[in-house]
Amino acid sequence: MERSLRSATWLLFLFLALAAQLTAQAAGKPAPGASIFKAKCTLCHGPDGSGNTALGKQMQAANLRSKEVQKLSDVEMRKIVHDGQANMPGFSDQLNSEEIGHVVRYIRALVKTTKQ
Repeated sequence: MERSLRSATWLLFLFLALAAQLTAQAAGKPAPGASIFKAKCTLCHGPDGSGNTALGKQMQAANLRSKEVQKLSDVEMRKIVHDGQANMPGFSDQLNSEEIGHVVRYIRALVKTTKQ
């Protein structure tokens, strides 16, 4: 009985340690859309999504944190990223559906990270 209790306690400790390690790794990991956004979007929209870059100003890039952009549905945003709009090119030849979804979720998160 004493031996099985020690074994159970040891297993519980290992489980909790592993769970803590996985949680810490996930917390330090950037959002899946962050690297895609950085590679494909920051040239015009800037790292904060404001569109406040030299090329962004020239191309009249949208401020992705604006109410006008944020009120768009996910479907509308996905379509814009996929097909393009105004001066923005479409990315259907560079990003698959899952990657576009990650970008849309990242754009939604830009508002939350800039308000804090």
